[in-house]
Amino acid sequence: MLVPRHRVVVDGDACPVKAEIARTVRSCGATALLVSSHAHVLVPEPSVEVVTVDASDQSADLYIANVLTKNDILVTGDYGLAALGLARGSAVLTPRGKEIRETDIEGLLEQRHFSARQRRGGTRTKGPRPFTDEDRDRFQHKLTTLLRGLQENPDL
Repeated sequence: MLVPRHRVVVDGDACPVKAEIARTVRSCGATALLVSSHAHVLVPEPSVEVVTVDASDQSADLYIANVLTKNDILVTGDYGLAALGLARGSAVLTPRGKEIRETDIEGLLEQRHFSARQRRGGTRTKGPRPFTDEDRDRFQHKLTTLLRGLQENPDL
């Protein structure tokens, strides 16, 4: 049996596509590492390892940042963590199926900072749109494409 060279590392606390990740890694011969705080109970399953960290702010992000490699695909909606993943050479995918690239991250971080400043100033900002089945399908398709691309080009 081949040992998977690639894994999907998941910021698991608020990830809505955990089931899709598990199915996809099994079908592609990869593995997943779900990282979450004690407040979220995740269950390990075949090809899916679960790591639970303490509930303090940023514990999951720090754990993930310390274990990421260039062979990983990071799944997160947190742009700060996405920037760390890109710096480690990991591919980064949001739960809605958007791949974040080096060319995107600066603008995304600026937008996050701008929105946070508005909220601190009392301005109400819109939250994310509702998560849809189309988002779920897009994510699974993109994750499958990334994993298959890594299998075909193992030196990436």
